[in-house]
This record gives sequence, structure tokens and C-alpha cells, in this order.
Amino acid sequence: MTVTTVLADPNAPALVAEVDALGQRLSTVRERIHRIIFGQQEVVDQALITLLAGGHCLLIGVPGLAKTRLVETLGTVLGLEDKRVQCTPDLMPADIIGSEVLEEGEGGRRSFRFIEGPVFCQVLMADEINRASPRTQSALLQAMQEGRVSVAGRYHPLPRPFHVLATQNPLEQEGTYPLPEAQLDRFLLQIDVTYPDLEAERRMLVATTGAEQETATTVLNPADLLAAQRLVRRIPVGESVLEAILTMVRAGRPDSSDIEDVRRHVAWGPGPRASQALMLAARARAVLDGRLSPSIDDVVALAHPILRHRMALSFAARADGVTIGGIIDRLTAPLR
Repeated sequence: MTVTTVLADPNAPALVAEVDALGQRLSTVRERIHRIIFGQQEVVDQALITLLAGGHCLLIGVPGLAKTRLVETLGTVLGLEDKRVQCTPDLMPADIIGSEVLEEGEGGRRSFRFIEGPVFCQVLMADEINRASPRTQSALLQAMQEGRVSVAGRYHPLPRPFHVLATQNPLEQEGTYPLPEAQLDRFLLQIDVTYPDLEAERRMLVATTGAEQETATTVLNPADLLAAQRLVRRIPVGESVLEAILTMVRAGRPDSSDIEDVRRHVAWGPGPRASQALMLAARARAVLDGRLSPSIDDVVALAHPILRHRMALSFAARADGVTIGGIIDRLTAPLR
């Protein structure tokens, strides 16, 4: 469906008004977040895109870059209940999803009662998720995918909306359990958190070491976020954007790519879930900027956070110094 076809719909003026109104509210959301998180504009925007698209994200960065602070601030500004789990090798699935306990009631009658774990929230931060055992990782990833948990043969639905923002430390890898590729694919975006620039770090020093500190304030509520997620899925996508997504993703698969570097260096490429992620995230990025429809520039801007955890290099390519970032740059070159 082309953009012109959608805009001819009699409901198009209402859609335009909804996008404009949401864009203004999201502008306020951005402003409130940046009172707490200094610099990191791209990181903040990508986290908001993840939530608007209804997905989960993986934050990768060295310690001290405000990853935890970002999740807490997002929860407050968006009016969501947030919780945090510090992952360790001895963390069990029941420590996250909850467990049943045997209680004795009146007359000595015993019954089981389910006690909810920290996963029963709207924004969960799984800190250093690669330190959790594979069994615990699988329990969390299943909850992310299904929106419910299973305990003793009974299903317990999670709150809506439900989002997981997991973190990884790229430096210390001893005693960790790297996420399998199939589980990495469940994350909509992989957001690389880098050091702030000089001016942002200067403002941070002044603002965070004084007697008073800025606190986050609420702008939206869970119902608003759910409505925004529904609106994102109604945003029209032009044929040129659709073709750009399909062309780029399929060019990243070594068995069907026309790009020599991909055929030589890529062990496996992005699957259809990458195309779905690009379509949703491009729509969310357009809404975040108050635009009615995404452009090819949105696809290019989101290529790295969406594709870098959905591709793998061959051993020979890594030995030759080839990087996933370089391959993705090669994929996006025809779209620039």
C-alpha cells in the first residue's frame, strides 16, 4: 500500500491530527528525560522507539553510562511501573517470574498461592543479563515473547504494556553466559551506549554533584503508551521504504546477496524478524519526530541497532579485522 493510497482514506485527516498531537507529547517526554540524562540523545531516542514499537531492547555499554538511570527515568516519565533485577549466575527462574508457596489456612487446610516475581511490572531492567544462567535467561526471554509466565501448569499474564530493557557490559566476559542468537533476535534493538560528549559531561558534573538534583516528572501513562503503540501500527509506509527494507535485509544474507563482502564474510544474516523490526521501528521513529510516514533515512538510521545483533561474521572475517558495523555500512550504502 502506497502513501498516496492511505492518504486518500477519509480517516486520513484524523490520523494526521493524532500523529501531530502525539508528536507534541513525545517532544515533552524527550525534554523531561534530557533533564536527567545528559547527552545520549540517540540512545534516548532509540529507547523511546523501542517502547513505541512495543518491543524490548539490549543496552550495551561500559559501567557508569547511566543505563540504569535511563530505565528508571523512562519508567517515571512514561508513568510505568519499573523494576530492576541484578543478574548473577546463581539467579534462578523463580527469582524472576515468581513461585508458588504452600500456605495453611483456616481449619488446617493447605493451598498453594502464587507470589509474583519482579517480571510482573511494565518496564523491567535486567542488569547484566549475560551473567544469568541459560535457564534463567530462557525463562525471561519466554516471558518477553509470550507476555505471560507458566508456573505449576498455570499461566499468569504479565501487565500491559510490558517491556524488558536488558544491559550487558562489553568489557568483563569471565563468568558470563552469552545470549544465543535465537534469543538475541527477540530484542527489537541493540543500543550501544557510548561516552557522553564534552559539553554533556560538563553539564552532568554541575547538575549531579550539587545540593539539589533534578527529578523526573510524569508526562504519559500506560494507557497513553498503548494508544501510541496502536497508532504506530496505523502509520502508512511508502513503497520506496518497503522496498528499501526488503532489499537491505535480503542483501545481508550470504546465500542470496549480490554483495561480495557479504558472501565472503557473513556466516549468517538477518531473518524476516529483522524486516518486521525495521518496519515497526521506522514507523515509530517517524511518529517520534511528528511525521506521518517514515522515509528511507529512517531505515538507514535504524539499520545498525536492528541488524548488528542479527548477523554474525565468519571466523576468517573476524581474523581479518572485518566488523559487523562495516558490513552494515556496505548494506546501507545504496540507500544513502
